[in-house]
Amino acid sequence: KKQKRKPSGIYSGNKIKKNLKKHRKASKFYRRKIFHYKFKQPFMGAPMAKGIALEKIGVEAKQPNSAIRKCLRVQLIKNRKRITAFVPFDGCLNYIDINDQVLVSGFGKKGRAKGDIPGVKFKVVKVSGVALLSIFSGKKMKPRR
Repeated sequence: KKQKRKPSGIYSGNKIKKNLKKHRKASKFYRRKIFHYKFKQPFMGAPMAKGIALEKIGVEAKQPNSAIRKCLRVQLIKNRKRITAFVPFDGCLNYIDINDQVLVSGFGKKGRAKGDIPGVKFKVVKVSGVALLSIFSGKKMKPRR
């Protein structure tokens, strides 16, 4: 039985070009470029986005860990999409009130969930224009409305 090979030879350029074009959609980088997946995501290609805190929720950690991770439901201002964002640092959920404006960023895993928190791809960075870390460490106070 004769094996099928790639076209090779001095006059095979058009055939190679045709094959590349035919199988181009198999490449994930080509699909990402052509179908504009970036703009279908919640942040629409931006690194961070502002939103309004809707409710505080607890997300159960995946096995083998056993914990309730403190998260926040946020409605983004730019496109009204609702996302779940993780609240870092111990007890920082107490500094966030409902209807506060929060700044949300990605988790740094290229759009994937981090660690044992299922389905949570974002984290809270700022609350009412003040960094959550500086509130947690006691350097700044959250401004009163």
